[in-house]
Amino acid sequence: MSYVTAVLPTDQPPLMHQAVDEAVRLLREGEIVALPTETVYGLAANALDAEAVAKIFEAKERPTFDPLIVHLASKEQIDLVADVPPEIAATLKKMVERFWPGPLTILLPKKPIVPDLVTAGLPTVAVRVSSNSIFRRVITDLGKPIAAPSANRFGSISPTSASAVLAELEGRIHLIVDAGACMYGLESTIIKIEPGSPKMFITIVRPGPITAEDLKLYGKVRYASRTVVDEATAAPGQLASHYAPKTPLRLLERPQDFIPEEGKRYALLSYRGEEKDGYLNLCEWEEVMMLSPGNGKLPEAAVRFFYVLRALDKLGVDEIIAEPLHEHGMGIAMMDKLRRASGRYT
Repeated sequence: MSYVTAVLPTDQPPLMHQAVDEAVRLLREGEIVALPTETVYGLAANALDAEAVAKIFEAKERPTFDPLIVHLASKEQIDLVADVPPEIAATLKKMVERFWPGPLTILLPKKPIVPDLVTAGLPTVAVRVSSNSIFRRVITDLGKPIAAPSANRFGSISPTSASAVLAELEGRIHLIVDAGACMYGLESTIIKIEPGSPKMFITIVRPGPITAEDLKLYGKVRYASRTVVDEATAAPGQLASHYAPKTPLRLLERPQDFIPEEGKRYALLSYRGEEKDGYLNLCEWEEVMMLSPGNGKLPEAAVRFFYVLRALDKLGVDEIIAEPLHEHGMGIAMMDKLRRASGRYT
């Protein structure tokens, strides 16, 4: 089925109210809409309506064994969708008071009210509270939790602007609420909390804006092992093909390993565009795009990450070569995504 996809601005109060009201109306009718969050744009449906959630999978062409994140209006709504194990309750309370609203998703045992389609039949549900004011207004006015993966076709580059959503999903959804560029540009960090002694174990299942350094105050932090996924995953966004552009992408961790092939056209995804990093002079690049020009600042690189990937993907080159980033803080999340985009986990 094809729709006329409307894009509603929110840059003036009357326009924002109109966009929110229209989004809520469509969600109440069981439709799906694209909404801004502080991380990336999400494709939203009433999380408690299995038929509406099914439309997310259809529009994205997303396999049903890949679970979705459930967004709540406030931390008080955890009990609506999840059972909190008493042994982690105190730690969970401290963490949500610190990080919610914000880009942290937590895996918890799910309640029966959450459709199995949302969780891919798994016993856990991924929950978070967004800090985006428009998203929170929609979810509050709707009065129901919202399931919202990234608003792009499955496996492709996550959208950080309304125009990127339109390029991915025009004709597949009724509405995109345009609130400009996303604050972080990376999907939320996903964690699970498990009992431990003397400290809780906090496992980072998907790296994101909330880093291991941010989390270590609340327990012993570790990373989930990365495996090839061909069945239901423990958390959203863990399939090896996630974040891949249509153009082949290669993560080149050492510049000396690059031997250009005659007749091939290459573009470079550069961290900061510095000659001393050893990548700029490897060949005659069709295009060089930088994540943090001259600065090498990870937060700036994160904001530009998906935008730059999408721009390079439009060039029509034979291959995108990506420089590595520093693997600390938000750099861990970006390197995880580059490895997935380059097929390094397959």
